Amino acid sequence: MAGAQCCSNPPTPNPNGEAGTVEELGGLSTYISGSTNSERAVILVSDAFGYEAPNISLVADKVAAAGFYVVVPDFFYGDPFDKGFEDAKLVVEALKSKGFSAIGVAGFCWGGKFVTELSKSKAIQAAVLLHPSFVTVEDIKGVIVPIEKLGAGINDITPPAILKQYEGILATKVHEIDSYVDIFPNVAHGWRLRYNVDDEVAANSANGAHNKMLDWFSKYLK
Repeated sequence: MAGAQCCSNPPTPNPNGEAGTVEELGGLSTYISGSTNSERAVILVSDAFGYEAPNISLVADKVAAAGFYVVVPDFFYGDPFDKGFEDAKLVVEALKSKGFSAIGVAGFCWGGKFVTELSKSKAIQAAVLLHPSFVTVEDIKGVIVPIEKLGAGINDITPPAILKQYEGILATKVHEIDSYVDIFPNVAHGWRLRYNVDDEVAANSANGAHNKMLDWFSKYLK
């Protein structure tokens, strides 16, 4: 369930360390960052490189620094092609049992399909998809929570034309849910987690997408 672009430009080891810890949550090994004093939680669902890819922990730390409690569960069990939609429900329930009243989920690449499935229920309050893979038009029709889609202009898996289709479908649901679609030009699929920090265009786009994600969660996780 991963194409060539999904697995291109693999992540490199993180030289900056990590601010969080690895603990068990909902029966899954999970990278956790942020304060338990927050009432707002965000689940990050990784791309095809899994929850241990160093860049996703950096994203988690940045989201946590904005005031959220952030978890990155190991939905792959070491196998990046496993599916874990049912496991996500356990993570959501585990967060609720800890007192988190508002939960958002962001998915990267493979995780975009995963998060879209969660968005078809009221288990979460908001969703963000970043360069999603394998999300169908029928999937979008089933979404019932506020959803933001941040895509890449250079994308063979989910090209801009497909994102425009998503946007058209979501526009018909404007009285039911809020939605937002943005396409970042001159960057390729996977750019949010896997980009060259010396590439100014890619780095600026990654930071722009990060800020849009934070704004979305700040708006809907109350």
